[in-house]
Amino acid sequence: MKHLNIEQKGSIAIVSIARPDAMNALNQEVLKEFFSLQEHFRKDLDTRVVIFTGEGDHFSAGADLKEKAQLSTKLESWRNNYGKPAIKSILDIDQITIAAVNGYCLGGAACIASACDFRIASTKSILGYPEINLGINLNWLGLPLAVRLIGPAKAKKMVIGGKNENADTLLSWGFYDEVCNPEELIEKAIEMANLYSSKSPIAAQMIKRSVNNLVYKNDESIMHMDYDQTLLTHETKDRKEAVTAFFEKREPEFKGD
Repeated sequence: MKHLNIEQKGSIAIVSIARPDAMNALNQEVLKEFFSLQEHFRKDLDTRVVIFTGEGDHFSAGADLKEKAQLSTKLESWRNNYGKPAIKSILDIDQITIAAVNGYCLGGAACIASACDFRIASTKSILGYPEINLGINLNWLGLPLAVRLIGPAKAKKMVIGGKNENADTLLSWGFYDEVCNPEELIEKAIEMANLYSSKSPIAAQMIKRSVNNLVYKNDESIMHMDYDQTLLTHETKDRKEAVTAFFEKREPEFKGD
C-alpha cells in the first residue's frame, strides 16, 4: 500500500497513515486503501489485533480539503460514497481493532477512531468534528458511532458545536479507554493489544461480531440518510462560503442559504 504502512509485531499489526507532510489527510487514495483492509485482514489468520495510528505528530487532520476543493460534484459524490465503505470496512474487520490517537484526529479521522473497538490517546491529542464549520453535516457513519460512544447530548455538543476536545475530556466521556504520555502511546497500545491477542481468537471475533450486530444494525439506515444530507449541504451557498473562508484564513459568514 502507498499511504498505509503495515508493520507486523507477532500477532499484532500496526497500520499507520503515511502522509505526514499533509498531516495524514484522507484523500481518495487513502480511503481506497482503508476500504481494502477488511479483505486484507480477512485472509490474514495470524493477526489477532490491529492498531491504527498516524505517522509523525498527528493521527490525521481528516478529509483532504485541497483535494475536495478541486472535485466536481459527481466526483465529490463518488468520494463520499467511498468514505462510508472505508469506515464500514474498519468496523467489520474480524480482528480486534485499537486506535492509537496522536496529535490531531479530526472529522473523517475521528470516524476511523470511533469505528475501532478500543481507543487510546496521547495527552496531546485533539479530536473533533469540524464539518459544521465547513457548512456540511457529519457523514461516513460518524454520527451514529459518536452517539453510541458518548451519548446523544455530548454527540450533539461535539458535532453541532464543532469544537475540538482534549484527551482528558474524551476519557471522562467514555470515548477513550486510556490516555497516556505521547512517548508511551504505541507501547501502551501494544500492551492493550497483547491482552486481547492472548485470548481465543475465535471466541473474541465472535463476541465482537455479536456486539457490533446488536449495537450497529439499525445504523445502516443512517448511512443512507447522511449521504443524502451531504449532497444537499455541499450545494448550499453556506458550504461554498465556508470553503472560501477556510482558504482565505477567516471566519465564514453563514446566511442560511
